[in-house]
Amino acid sequence: MGTSERTPRRVIGDGETAADGEVAGLADEQLLELHRQLVLMRTFDERAVVYQRQGRIGTYAIYWGHEAIQVGAHFALDAATDWVFPSYRESAIGLLRGIDPATVLAWWRGHPAGWWNPQEHLLGGISVPIASQVPHAAGAAWGMRLRGEPGCALVFFGDGATSEGAFHEGVNLAAVTDAPVVLLCSNNGWAISTPYERQSRAAALADKAVGYGIPGVRVDGGDVLAVHEAVRDAVTRARAGDGPTLVEAVHYRIAPHGTADDPSLYREPGRAEAARSDECLVRYEGYLRRRGLLDDDAAAARRAEAVELVKAGMRAVEQLPAPDPALVFDTTYAQPPADLLRQRDEALAAFAEAVA
Repeated sequence: MGTSERTPRRVIGDGETAADGEVAGLADEQLLELHRQLVLMRTFDERAVVYQRQGRIGTYAIYWGHEAIQVGAHFALDAATDWVFPSYRESAIGLLRGIDPATVLAWWRGHPAGWWNPQEHLLGGISVPIASQVPHAAGAAWGMRLRGEPGCALVFFGDGATSEGAFHEGVNLAAVTDAPVVLLCSNNGWAISTPYERQSRAAALADKAVGYGIPGVRVDGGDVLAVHEAVRDAVTRARAGDGPTLVEAVHYRIAPHGTADDPSLYREPGRAEAARSDECLVRYEGYLRRRGLLDDDAAAARRAEAVELVKAGMRAVEQLPAPDPALVFDTTYAQPPADLLRQRDEALAAFAEAVA
């Protein structure tokens, strides 16, 4: 029977009235590794926005303020057995699996080098069509269960995805097959310019789990430890053969939806600015400082290391040879139809003339 937790879990206190908690099993070294990963993800996002403004990559989906969800959830997985299915908002999640920043930047630049072998990294491609990755994850997890494999799948999606048919199809399939999948909804309150209250009457998106007969959990999406703990519990449940869990990470989208978005057209700036003062990295660094695990020098060194890593990735991308325009045609069909071959010849002739 499905159940739903209404009150978002929280582990990190505020340093004043709310005391800090702990997550069992996380040693100091792991707490610092979480910080390293948060800084890496934050730095990539900030640099990517700069590169887009400079015209060095294309339109970019900003995830500033979502890092606690991505890092906390991924930290609960075993990279040797567990699959990840990202949306465009998690485009850089591969950095946590050893993928070079250059590869992700090449993807946003539209270069064919921006690709990885999903089987090698157990990482699906970046899904742009909303909610399309949910049935992908459900099917992959069901396949793992049928083959008796030990792993599970984690799929990321936003609150807007829960209004799509693919969400329903994927979650229902996962539920009826007891697929070992964690369904992680990043509820930031906005589906581009549509506020949450205009797309659902549910008091909590976690309540939707009840209709599928699976557990639903709510966590504070700005609390990396709370996210980690909730996803770790869901992973344990999935591996035990108990099926999927819907985890709703509640937070507020501080940044624009993407580099082509102007949120001033549809929302008041005050809420975003208030949320910025308690964003996930600031909150976690406060937690580490209160535990005596982080100081200014260590934080600055970690940021400098991440900045150089991402800058090196951008330099590598800009040294790549120009892609062959024939790839657009040659990698679409095993046996291209005649009209596509004619278009190919016309396009390549036009390209050749343009560069002559």
